[in-house]
Amino acid sequence: MYDIEALYEAGSVSQAIALLQEHPGARIIAGGSDVLIRVREGRLAGCVLVSIQKLDAIRGISLDPDETIRIGALTCFSRIACNPVIQRRIPVLGEAADTVGGPQIRNIATIGGNICNGVSSADSASTLLAWDAVLEYSGPKGIRLVPIGNHFMGPGKTALNRDELLTAILIPKESYTDYYGHYIKYAMRNAMDIAVLGCSVNVRLSQDKKTFRDLRIAYGVAGPAPLRAPEAEGNARGRPVNWETAETLGKAVIKEISPRSSPRASREFRLHLAEELAKRALRQAVTKAGGTL
Repeated sequence: MYDIEALYEAGSVSQAIALLQEHPGARIIAGGSDVLIRVREGRLAGCVLVSIQKLDAIRGISLDPDETIRIGALTCFSRIACNPVIQRRIPVLGEAADTVGGPQIRNIATIGGNICNGVSSADSASTLLAWDAVLEYSGPKGIRLVPIGNHFMGPGKTALNRDELLTAILIPKESYTDYYGHYIKYAMRNAMDIAVLGCSVNVRLSQDKKTFRDLRIAYGVAGPAPLRAPEAEGNARGRPVNWETAETLGKAVIKEISPRSSPRASREFRLHLAEELAKRALRQAVTKAGGTL
């Protein structure tokens, strides 16, 4: 049995917000693939839960009039992986979504829950960081938009206030147009495993495919929260598309990350992975963009 004090079912976003205000300390539950595990382990024993599972208004994927990709926070990973908007415009997000857990988990786990856990190993987090995603928070004062880089505050901590919930992930047109990406998750198993390290790289090449016009690289499990490597990105911009640039990028990123040792991998191994995965993901991203590395 689960040790839960009370479970409230919200019928709308506004009702969910009101319930969070009425019950300070209450936790949002959507798919439950993470929250219920914590309850069962005793870390959330005796908690109050506010379910948003029935809020179809924040489920699904669409294009806004300005071609911003809107991903409802309640969209499950299996839907993301097969969605035509994702497949046509940012397929790497679908590929990352397909690495989460197994089929059963992907059918219930939501992208919003994955981000709001604030854990560094979240597969969608590093990928969305590389897309410059913007998060839509809804609270008693209305909607506020937060760049995903400002969302993660530390291990298990986010910028969400207690009476707010994440309602959508937005990826502006300028963040994905002419960008091509690749995500690599290094884990001990191909399914039902947490990443030892995750690396997502997006590139935008010149028209002749010879120069990096832009590059974004993001990591999971390389620090206390998902992170970007802005100095390494800046050094790669304007450089030729060749293996020398890839080698330089790989060596540059390890100066900006701070992985820790854990029972699953040592700090030294994660640093080695960060360098190697950066080069491998970059090569795949360049190939998808029509270049050769």
